[in-house]
Amino acid sequence: MTCECERENPYLPEPARIVRHYDLVKDHRFYQIRHIDMQRAMTFTYEPGQFIMLSIPGIGEAPFSISSTPSRPGILEMGIRRVGSLTEALFKLKDNDTIYIRGPYGNGFKIEQMRGKDIIIVAGGLGVIPLRSILYYVLDNRDQFGDLYFLYGTRTPSDKLFRQEFLQLKQRDDIECLFTVDDTAGEEWTEHVGVVTELFKELPPLDPHNVNAVICGPPVMYKYVIEELLKMKVPKNQIQMTLERRMKCGVGKCGHCALDHLYTCIHGPVFTYWDTLQFRELI
Repeated sequence: MTCECERENPYLPEPARIVRHYDLVKDHRFYQIRHIDMQRAMTFTYEPGQFIMLSIPGIGEAPFSISSTPSRPGILEMGIRRVGSLTEALFKLKDNDTIYIRGPYGNGFKIEQMRGKDIIIVAGGLGVIPLRSILYYVLDNRDQFGDLYFLYGTRTPSDKLFRQEFLQLKQRDDIECLFTVDDTAGEEWTEHVGVVTELFKELPPLDPHNVNAVICGPPVMYKYVIEELLKMKVPKNQIQMTLERRMKCGVGKCGHCALDHLYTCIHGPVFTYWDTLQFRELI
């Protein structure tokens, strides 16, 4: 069992067990993991938007966004794409195998700023993985937020992560889900077809000062989504985005994610649009 004094070491990986895993789409897999120390599992706290460092001895370590919500403690969930030696080794592991994690690191979404406000979540492609955390946090604390709009776009229907899970959300009456694909690619698809920004046409008139928006997706998406939000007159500091930039150590020591005086692993990965005006290299 790991003592509290050891846990204060930010470099110390803690053993965790793969509880469950399954394929999402090609080369993308969903993982549920839990600390082996059950007390640690139930007391592990984090904020939507933060990340953990996952390691396999003899292979390496890498950062991964937390896709679960802290409102459901005990299990950590992640969506992981197979790319590189670490994820190649991870994909060979089975349920109940041991991995190591440390964290959480970085900052999360500005939850207190978002309370009582209408929430617009805009995801593109893999960007839905970290946004899934804030999505379920809002749903689990539904009375603390205003109207909730979830916009999610991918290239094709087969690229849609958590497809059935999210389609089931459309049955709820406390969230408006709008899904789109760039191209149906010959697959059955009954939702929108077009880029994700076209979904903004489906939003009702909103008081921009009562709106908080969160965004994650491919870099090219940010420009056009932000343009739509600015057309709505959403204040720049109420537009949040989560970014990743060569994070390695997680604690601002290695310098891999440094940008002038900022470190993505410390000052991010969540930034406001106002932040990016000062450091356009963030995107």
